[in-house]
Amino acid sequence: MALTRFLRSARLHSTLFYSPLLHLQSIQPCDQLQFQFFSTSGRRKKMSKGKEPESDKASLSRKDAALQQALDQIEASFGKGSIMWLSQTHHFRDVPVISTGSFALDLALGIGGLPKGRVVEIYGPEASGKTTLALHVIAEAQRNGGYCAFIDAEHALDPAFAEAIGVKTENMLLSQPDCGEHALSLVDILVRSGSVDVVVVDSVAALVPKSELDGEVGDAHIALQARLMSQALRKLSHSLSCSQTILVFVNQVRAKLSTFGGFGAPSEVTCGGNALKFYASVRLNTRRVGFIKKGEEVVGTEIQVKVVKNKHAPPFKTVQLELEFGKGISRDSEVIDLGCKHKLIKKAGSSYYAIGDRNFHGKDAIKQYFHENESVREELMIKIREKMLHKELPGNNLESDLSDGRESEEEVVTEVEA
Repeated sequence: MALTRFLRSARLHSTLFYSPLLHLQSIQPCDQLQFQFFSTSGRRKKMSKGKEPESDKASLSRKDAALQQALDQIEASFGKGSIMWLSQTHHFRDVPVISTGSFALDLALGIGGLPKGRVVEIYGPEASGKTTLALHVIAEAQRNGGYCAFIDAEHALDPAFAEAIGVKTENMLLSQPDCGEHALSLVDILVRSGSVDVVVVDSVAALVPKSELDGEVGDAHIALQARLMSQALRKLSHSLSCSQTILVFVNQVRAKLSTFGGFGAPSEVTCGGNALKFYASVRLNTRRVGFIKKGEEVVGTEIQVKVVKNKHAPPFKTVQLELEFGKGISRDSEVIDLGCKHKLIKKAGSSYYAIGDRNFHGKDAIKQYFHENESVREELMIKIREKMLHKELPGNNLESDLSDGRESEEEVVTEVEA
């Protein structure tokens, strides 16, 4: 017993008079003493609050020197600019974009259009405006002096329809490849050239692998297209970033039954595997939700576009567009609807509108007014962009035409009917 008490006293004595505690110049509070008593690595802890030991400073300086040595080695091996501090470069601060041709969709994307140097997927069921939207992107790029290419894997492009939308077909490259490998090889060469602003592939479902074409109808070809897309996107992702080319994939959907023997509502799945979902910076889902009629004649369709994925702004925003047959997206209708929503255009009933002191009966009348006075429409677009993006833009020159007005809806209806 006496020997046991002696050993315990010796352990306690050695712990209390441990060298880090003896280095303190003053008696520390009990909480600090208790912390150091139970610490298993007292030499690594700070001796007092707000004071860093010299050993930690020396350790940080050694880490800085080692990091700089690693950076120098990387630049020597892979070239200058292969690695950089994010705050010291302007490459990632502003995202250059190309408009989609739809004012409402540009606002929903949050950055004003489709980002350059990225992959974009437009998918949806048949006759939902996928190719039309892709052609509008080409038209907008051509207006800015860019070169574009259309890979028509479906062999179904109508040049007359493209010209009606605004595409300059004489300045657009067109390819109708035989197989998926041929199509994606063409895309790779065009992107690496650094001279093409937009490349559209229509569609992923039509990129048939060569081995499937050489085989017989009915042969099983499991995941050939998915492997083809995955391999191509791995190669293209770096080239796109360097060339600032927008690569737009138009894709189809298929019904996918649940795993319980078909029980339950079917869901949809896109073609070409899952690689495109990961590599795409923007994914747009299009749906036809209605028709546009003049009397009994159908003159267009209403489509809904949902931003399913967006790496540059909040996703899941939805816009509704009007597609007029032979004309494409109606920008006038977008401005009218957004102007009414933000109270820049007054609406009474179902067909009476007012812009300042001007009154209109029906959408066609106000569209005609926009056609004759494009400056009014552009000024309205600036005001709408101010409200939606919360940006202070320069003052307008058409304050009288674009004022909110002080008349009630009943007065608007009365004046129009008169």
